[in-house]
Amino acid sequence: MFGLPRSHLMASGSESQGRRGTERPQVLLLRRPLSVLHEALSARFQLLRPWESPVPFDRFLAAHAAGVRALLVTGLTPVDGPLLDALPALRFIVTTSSGVNHIDLAECARRGIAVANAGTIFSLDVAEYAVGLLIDVLRRVSASDRYVRRGLWPRAGDYPLGSKLGSKRVGIVGLGSIGSEIAKRLEAFGCSISYFSRSRKPQVPYTYFPSVGDLAAESNVLVLSCALTKETYHIINRDVMSALGKDGIIINVGRGALVDEAELVKHLMQGEIGGAGLDVFEHEPAVPEELFCMDNVVLSAHFAVHTLEMSSELCQLMIANLNAFFSDRPLLTPVLVRT
Repeated sequence: MFGLPRSHLMASGSESQGRRGTERPQVLLLRRPLSVLHEALSARFQLLRPWESPVPFDRFLAAHAAGVRALLVTGLTPVDGPLLDALPALRFIVTTSSGVNHIDLAECARRGIAVANAGTIFSLDVAEYAVGLLIDVLRRVSASDRYVRRGLWPRAGDYPLGSKLGSKRVGIVGLGSIGSEIAKRLEAFGCSISYFSRSRKPQVPYTYFPSVGDLAAESNVLVLSCALTKETYHIINRDVMSALGKDGIIINVGRGALVDEAELVKHLMQGEIGGAGLDVFEHEPAVPEELFCMDNVVLSAHFAVHTLEMSSELCQLMIANLNAFFSDRPLLTPVLVRT
């Protein structure tokens, strides 16, 4: 049986035991990962790379299905029932993301497939990025940069003033690992912090609101850092945006579909929202073109998790989880585990 882990389990990062001779275990990749991860994996595992094969994807899977026990998922590549049907020997999935909304966990549990993710490894980097996006939107850093580069400063005069970060009332949607780190950083700037989460967290000093609408009504800024689930899909809707008001700012470092993107574009175009800093989008990599010309919107390509330092740490974690699976040891960052 499988179920949600009570806590993160520790596992050895040693080389897999029980291998036959020096044969390296097979790991299926669905798309090419970052080069540093690809190189690290190649040195330890026999990688199956369908993008390099001349045969169609379904035929590639059929040819290797009997031997594929482990799948490494990069980005938000969907892992659904049809893919699992094509991999009957699969027993382990590890994803390079912290979120697992792209993986059908119910199907994995039913089939006896263990799942691991990146755990909280990205929390500090994402928190820094969220604060950076907020400062950029408020102080108009990117917009001012474009203004200077276009040669407008000597011709059109000083760029319009931005707004200070200190004293802002910030509402955080999702006070988990990332949200808590965001709160700590914004407190240091003199912001007052409130939050909405699945339940009140009595150990934190911040004000809890039982609904996102109530949180928005009492905030200058909403920062989104929660997981995407059926319950949080479009949690930031028209009513929430209206409650936030025409000077309000939305920062999203969670998942694009947390926000009703069409409504956000409409509110921004009509001046009913003050601005936005968006690292994620509802239909990535597609981004609404209406946002491109808005100086009160800062855009980035789902990049909050990526730093040079994090690449090395992520490699170590992915390899350690794979080693743990192949040597029948507890996973480091389990989402579904054998009980």
